[in-house]
Amino acid sequence: MKRIVPGLFIAGFWLLLLLKGSILLFNIVVIFVVLIGCDEYVRMAAGEVTNRIERWLIDSILAMPVVAVCIFPQTSLLPLFTLISFFFLSGYFIIKYQYIEDSYLRFCRLVFGLAYIGLLGAHVILLRHLPEGGSWLIIVTAITAGSDSGAYFVGRAIGKHKLSPHISPNKTIEGALGGICAGLLGAVFFAFLLLPAIHWFFLIFSTILVTCVGITGDLTESIIKRGTGTKDSGTILAGHGGILDRVDSLLFAAPVLYYLLVFTGV
Repeated sequence: MKRIVPGLFIAGFWLLLLLKGSILLFNIVVIFVVLIGCDEYVRMAAGEVTNRIERWLIDSILAMPVVAVCIFPQTSLLPLFTLISFFFLSGYFIIKYQYIEDSYLRFCRLVFGLAYIGLLGAHVILLRHLPEGGSWLIIVTAITAGSDSGAYFVGRAIGKHKLSPHISPNKTIEGALGGICAGLLGAVFFAFLLLPAIHWFFLIFSTILVTCVGITGDLTESIIKRGTGTKDSGTILAGHGGILDRVDSLLFAAPVLYYLLVFTGV
């Protein structure tokens, strides 16, 4: 129950936001979530090298691409926003260099955080602004959440062959295959309800691709946590860890689905 109740609340709120909420409200919620995720990442990657004000300054820099595309939801401007954020981050380290131990290591970690959260996260906003963007976000969330649950239960039941034992010893190939099947079920269910005219070949192909990318996102966060000696990214979600523990797959999946939709014109 400790995991189920918060999980149902989060899922219900997300569905309500995408089905009934305005884009403005959606942008505000995503910015708030991204800022918390940035703070979780900075705590993991930079430790206690900054005071609270400076930490929130870095959080804001990492989140800048997401905030910017809320105002200017154009793909062509995203590299510019990311570049500006990089310059701000570089300026911070130039000013604080002598006060930070292992400055280069921490600088590289935060630059990765800019790409990981700021750049990838901005595509969640861009996806929402596409035609039927709210429906596609529900579908991609169903894919990643279904894949995560399917991989967990199938892996526990029949998992024998390790997927990536040095990164995440509990993940198995059988679990990953179960996750793909569960992701397909979630995609088909919500596509039938929200986008019944969608081409089913595109749906199946994109679901398999997005699921595989989502698993990569999950493993990537495991690398971050192992490299920083962290068990969970945070504690804000009772029984579910931190924000990044919940959105690691979505951060990777959203850009892939976004560009699939843009380039195929679906």
